[in-house]
Amino acid sequence: MVLLKRLIIGFAVLIAAVYLIGLMLPSSFHVQRSVVINAEPEDIYSHLVDLRRWQQWGVWFKRDPNMALTYSGPDRAVGMRSEWLSETEGNGAMEIIELEHNKRVVYDLVFPDMDMSSTGELILEPLDDGTKVTWMDYGDLGDSVTFRYFGLFMDKFIGPDFEDGLANLKIVAENTTS
Repeated sequence: MVLLKRLIIGFAVLIAAVYLIGLMLPSSFHVQRSVVINAEPEDIYSHLVDLRRWQQWGVWFKRDPNMALTYSGPDRAVGMRSEWLSETEGNGAMEIIELEHNKRVVYDLVFPDMDMSSTGELILEPLDDGTKVTWMDYGDLGDSVTFRYFGLFMDKFIGPDFEDGLANLKIVAENTTS
């Protein structure tokens, strides 16, 4: 009986420690990757501002060719929206919320099944030898201890997808003109 009581107390202390540590974890996350593309900003921007063109370079579309996609709102403008249903990549929606022509695309990203959202940005910076493209995603994890632990691994979860997506964008942009 004493052993069982100690086990229960030990388990309760462990759960409390995990919870308290979770409360001290960062309440936000930020993932960022960059690549230099041998193309002009306007040649790259056209692949970013049109959400339909993301299928040419986004890794998620290649992993699930059966993904159901719909588009709405104005083409290549603030308010353009894509929504997808995917058994392997999850369900979600993306909407362009801010644009700076040939410089920046900002979007909101929502995963309703996980009750998570974030903001993403693609920034184009002209260089002497091409254009630096920086892709970032960031968001507020709120008070959820589970989401805060999840946030610790966000870079490992989506960072490789950003790297692969940027590599694909580089190939597409360097081999096509808008």
